[in-house]
Amino acid sequence: MQQLDMQVIEKTMDALRRNNMQAHFCASADDARELVRKLIPPKATVTHGGSITLSECGIPDMLREGDYHYLDRKAPGLSPEQIKEIYRGAFTADVFLTSANAITEDGLLYNVDGTSNRVAAILYGPDSVIVVAGYNKIVKDMDEAMDRLRTIAAPRNTIRLNCNTYCAKTGKCVSLNNPDSRIGDGCKSEQRICCNYVVSAQQRHIERIKVIIVGEKLGY
Repeated sequence: MQQLDMQVIEKTMDALRRNNMQAHFCASADDARELVRKLIPPKATVTHGGSITLSECGIPDMLREGDYHYLDRKAPGLSPEQIKEIYRGAFTADVFLTSANAITEDGLLYNVDGTSNRVAAILYGPDSVIVVAGYNKIVKDMDEAMDRLRTIAAPRNTIRLNCNTYCAKTGKCVSLNNPDSRIGDGCKSEQRICCNYVVSAQQRHIERIKVIIVGEKLGY
């Protein structure tokens, strides 16, 4: 079982900073929520992707109660078209919040998406992107990042989303049955959630991406 290792966390944060991202450590989910509050200016337009981590930190409730223009994808009574407009609104938001599927010790963010509104907003649009991730998301390298996706993140999220996929039924990606599998290999289900794979490396826009590593196990 992965344990909290501050040497690994410090190494990872140093690498993120070398890649022109801000990096912060918070001991608890409550501390992370308070830091997020400080990083979002009053009156800012803010939204986020689907994230168990953000919910575990109480961040959506903070946004609902705060002095923000919150594009709330979970607001009651929204039609599918209104939800789609919130997804599109992320591109002109001041701040976009998300977690990560994995963070490598050499400072790479790894994210994989189905609808892909989340990875799209990470890449372009909002002036500020805040990534909140438990220390359990830290992996040694990209090989471990892909393994984490195929054995933890994707299977648990497909179960949560009631998707009819191989990994939801077996707990691992079908690509692991092939020793020669490559990135992008996987099931052919129409409900597949691993459609677009994004690696965020050194950033041109300095400190646009802000990564908060939390000293708790959070999310998938």
